[in-house]
Amino acid sequence: MSIKKQSVGSVREPPYSMAYEQALLAACMLEGGQDSIAKCIDLKLSADSFYIPAHQKIFEACIALFKAGSPVNLVTVGEQLKGMGALERIGGLVYLNELSDRIESPAGLAFYAQSVKNLEVARNLVRFFLTGLEEAYQVRDVDQFIEHVESRVFEINQGRVEETVLPFEGSVDKAVNLMQKLSEDHEVVNGVASGFKDLDQLTTGFHGAEMIVIAARPSMGKTALALNIAEAALMRVNPVPTLFFSLEMSAEQLAMRMIGSCGRIDMTKLRTGFLSKSRQASIGQIGEALKHVPLWIDESSNLTILELRSKARRLHAQHPLGLIIVDYLQLLAGTDSKVSREQQIAEISRGIKSMAKELNVPVIVLSQLNREMERENRQPRLSDLRESGSIEQDADLVLLLSKADKETSGAEKPSQALEEVVPPTNEPLTDVVRRDLILAKQRNGPIGVVPLVFFRAYTRFESFVSDKKI
Repeated sequence: MSIKKQSVGSVREPPYSMAYEQALLAACMLEGGQDSIAKCIDLKLSADSFYIPAHQKIFEACIALFKAGSPVNLVTVGEQLKGMGALERIGGLVYLNELSDRIESPAGLAFYAQSVKNLEVARNLVRFFLTGLEEAYQVRDVDQFIEHVESRVFEINQGRVEETVLPFEGSVDKAVNLMQKLSEDHEVVNGVASGFKDLDQLTTGFHGAEMIVIAARPSMGKTALALNIAEAALMRVNPVPTLFFSLEMSAEQLAMRMIGSCGRIDMTKLRTGFLSKSRQASIGQIGEALKHVPLWIDESSNLTILELRSKARRLHAQHPLGLIIVDYLQLLAGTDSKVSREQQIAEISRGIKSMAKELNVPVIVLSQLNREMERENRQPRLSDLRESGSIEQDADLVLLLSKADKETSGAEKPSQALEEVVPPTNEPLTDVVRRDLILAKQRNGPIGVVPLVFFRAYTRFESFVSDKKI
């Protein structure tokens, strides 16, 4: 079979290996696809990572099968290529059979994948430096040119794999050091308890295969609420292993916030160095306790839904998870940047729901609300979810976080009923506000409103307890 090769604009043959590309594709088909393709996605391999066009098409077929949850083997890949109109262009079933005979087992898959990735990076560098060489002869602003070279090389290097799923222990150590420098569970649920009694009574906890959406306008406390739920899951007699995808905040920042919330530590006093000695001492004690909880943080800032699912799947295989939290949905990227954002959000939403079902764990995903509720001065509703159609359809539970109903008009101020609430650290009432957690959708249960109290000083939600009706 005659196989055309790409060009990188040089008379010399660019870096590539026919043998490694063939071995990688053969390993994927021999293994069956689910684990092998996940590893390829972790390495940020795409069809463009292959130099031979026929291999690009074959890998595209493998990815399509993986996304559909279908097995990846000689038969399914052949049928997928036929449906793509590309089977004859890659050499037909004859060439696929040749590929499958290249290796006897998929044992070397990780090595083949890393080799293909390294050669892709090398080709990208060749392309860039060939272009840069011509530009260097005509350069006028040396500083600008050097900055461009550094930026481009950094960008190419970013395409290589980074291990971003890390044990929480290291993040807690860093957070404790930074913070020090700067100055009982009732069995009423059969799922993962949220830590808020009224919510748990409505939901009986969060259950496997459920997609739970927590949505709010910016700065309403979505991340704080998610961390409070994670804390409730982790600090019980039998901790729930939790994976937290933080696309906006670093693991160290999350650790600081969790320590502050657990210890009722005023974050403003902490940052300005005005903590009492007793509060400073408690930081280390809380951090030491948190170091041993089964929490993993992925702080990747630019994840696709396929990469997220792959990371969760691999960690779950090593350490069975009981809860996954994604902060937040709109920061995830679709697999095809050419389609509309609504289509990307639909793909992301379906992917999150599929992940919840596949791993059989509850997945909490944070989401943004649009501005309509503010313009119309009302409580949020399902239609206020950004790109709401697919999210609303896929979610099993939708929780909308908002100001308390009687505080939706005018400036935000604490309700009179809050006078009955005694803040654990005697925070001024101006730092304590009511929030309504509206259970707007529950596929298998009732809906309702759960009143909460938000302690701004240490970014913590607690159940609202009052005999008065608001």
